This record gives sequence, structure tokens and C-alpha cells, in this order.
Amino acid sequence: MNARVDPAVLRTLSNRHLDALEEETIFVLREVAAAFERPALLFSGGKDSLVMLRCAEKAFGAGHIPYPLLMIDTGHNFPEVTQFRDQRAAELGARLIVRSVEDSMARGTVRLARPDEPRNAHQSVTLLEAIEEFRFDALIGGARRDEEKARAKERIFSHRDSFGQWQPKAQRPELWTLFNTRIAPGEHFRVFPISNWTELDVWQYIEREAIALPSLYYSHPRQVVERRGLLVPVTPLTPAKDGEQVETRAVRFRTLGDITCTCPVASDAASAAEIVIETLSTEVSERGATRMDDKTSDASMEKRKKDGYF
Repeated sequence: MNARVDPAVLRTLSNRHLDALEEETIFVLREVAAAFERPALLFSGGKDSLVMLRCAEKAFGAGHIPYPLLMIDTGHNFPEVTQFRDQRAAELGARLIVRSVEDSMARGTVRLARPDEPRNAHQSVTLLEAIEEFRFDALIGGARRDEEKARAKERIFSHRDSFGQWQPKAQRPELWTLFNTRIAPGEHFRVFPISNWTELDVWQYIEREAIALPSLYYSHPRQVVERRGLLVPVTPLTPAKDGEQVETRAVRFRTLGDITCTCPVASDAASAAEIVIETLSTEVSERGATRMDDKTSDASMEKRKKDGYF
């Protein structure tokens, strides 16, 4: 990821297409507000959800976003991210709902196979419990089609059955931005307003709009070990194993999630503009380069989505 940064490249790189992407996202966010009774916006404090939040702010105005923000917390999130999440929600005057996997564990609806098992996949259970608790009929998420193969099968308005499951062969056609939002009792939609954005688009938009992000997205020194082709951060939750060599390297996170399965990449990029340059030369998707839980099989994400994952 240590690409040489040439400022001249940014001067020749057009971002005019961002206006069309922003317009589509705002249209979808307003469509959700009009079509559903109890929607919520999934908000983790990550870059994609912060881009959506900026578009929601433009669509409705600060302090007037018509749906709450929902966070499903594994209990193993980076403290910098959760603090930033709370700060941003407060700045916008938005209602923030947090539901924790640890609460599901206390209820017995989530049981770990071992104490150090990653909790990322178990968010599905907590999310479905939150949907039942608040009777949400639409959840707005920040997934993009370029992230992973299963994401590419999604519609913008992705139907979920009464069990919260995704059936890829039963998705509804979307022609001429006409969306079929009818649901039966117990069903809901997952809505992805930035489906047509790429990682590069997101970073160009962050750079253009000067969107503040958690500091972990930018280059910083961190102790890591190399494991299965990834740089694993050395933390109390992810200690080095016997025989592994701990080294301090300049890294940044392309995506942020559960500490136990999210890895940084080597990078000296300290600004959004520099990350735009790096992203231009990247050949591996952000999930492929950073997520240990997606390394188990090619169908990891699709299986989790069918079980109710984001």
C-alpha cells in the first residue's frame, strides 16, 4: 500500500461523478423516509456510514434526520471508533441506539464456541433482536458492491423475509429507480444507498467534503505480526502467538470492525488525498486485504448474509 504520492495526479483526477452518486444516495435516503414507518440507519462510526451520514445531513439537515442511528456493538470495537461515533451522533442531534452482542450472550441467544472466538458473525443475532424490539421495517446500511462477491448480488432495496434472511434469487427487480417496497408483516428491507460507490469514490468524497474520520484510518505506528498474509494488530484481544515476531510498522485501517478480525495495511498515507492515490493502485478489495473472517471460504459473507448479517 506504500504507493508514491504524486500531488499532480490529484489535480488531473476528476470527481464530477461524485455529484451524481451523492444525488442518488440522497434520493434513496429520502425514499426510505417516505416509504417506511420505522427505518433506522446503521451507524458504526466507520468511513462508509460517515459518508451516508453526510448525505443524510444534506438530505434533511442537521438535527432533522428522520430516523435513529443503530449500532450493533460486538464489545470488541476500537475505542477510538466508538468515541467518534458518539461524538458525531451528538453533533448531528441524532438519536443513537446501541445494542451489544454481550447482551445477547447474557440472554443466551449467542453462545461462543470458545472465549476468544470472533464475535463479528454473531452480530446477526443481536441485529435481528433489535429489529424485533423496535419493529424496524427498513435498515439503511453502508455496504458497497465492490467490497465482496456477495455484496455484488444485492439490490439497493434488498428484501428480507420474516426470519431476517436474505434470499439472493428472490430479490426484486429495480428498473428506472422504481423500488418495490411492499412487505408482509414481520419482513423488512436492508437498503444500501451507496451501492454504486467504490472505495475510491468514498475517499474522493471524504477528501472533497473534508469529512472527519477516526484517526485509525490514517497512517500511524502500530505493533503487528504477519499471519496468513495479513498484518494482525497486537492487542490484549489479539496477542502474538508463540514464534511470531512483533514489529512496529506504519499502518492504517481500510475498514474498521471487531478488533479480533480486522487488520490494518502497511501505509504512509496520512490524509484523504494520499489515500486516494494509494487506492488508485490497489488490486485487492478492502475486505480481502483486511478481514480474517472472510478468509475462511469464498462463501463466508454470503452465508452470513443469509443468516441476517448486514
